[in-house]
Amino acid sequence: MKTKARIFLVDDHPLVREWLTNLIHQQSDLEVCGEAESAPQALDTVAKLKPDIAIVDISLKNGSGIELIKNIRAVAPEVAVIVLSMHDETMYAERALRAGAKGYIMKRETAKKVIAAIRQVLTGKLYLSESMRALFAEKFVGGDPPTNSLPVNQLSDRELEVFQLLGQGYETRQIAVSLNISMKTVQAFCARIKEKLSLISATELLREAVRWHDNQQMH
Repeated sequence: MKTKARIFLVDDHPLVREWLTNLIHQQSDLEVCGEAESAPQALDTVAKLKPDIAIVDISLKNGSGIELIKNIRAVAPEVAVIVLSMHDETMYAERALRAGAKGYIMKRETAKKVIAAIRQVLTGKLYLSESMRALFAEKFVGGDPPTNSLPVNQLSDRELEVFQLLGQGYETRQIAVSLNISMKTVQAFCARIKEKLSLISATELLREAVRWHDNQQMH
């Protein structure tokens, strides 16, 4: 009998993990071998279980999905990572691939697409939506990124996560806890974000973060 490909799930919403488990177990060639809701728990278990694929969300309890992808690549390079996220692919897909992911799927996609992505990544190929593939092709052929790209693209992965949490209404202390870093580090990130986005005050930074977050929700 053919061995089933083993999938590990990392998402801090139990409902999403349950939906994915049910979906995967309906496939004769796939099985869920474990799950985690936080980055530290995920890293430990992935290192032990060595699944074929880890499906990871960008926003996690006590840590960041982007950092987790980098860490999984370091401790278990043979594990392919697919990001399944509600976050806009135009902002995060390239960052996820740079961190070492092999695919990026938006949570609004159909169950059929999720399974197609898993199977494609199992064959060693990358998986991106058609619109993202077109965007990447345009970017690499054209050389320069489109002129309307947000200055937010200049932020590092960590800076973008801090900016995003600010936009969601998190305070500095909550951001520190959520990303598992010190308050001082969060303040340093805020200072760098202000500099890169040419913002003068903390109030201006907060206003821009909220505006950007609201725009992301609308897309």
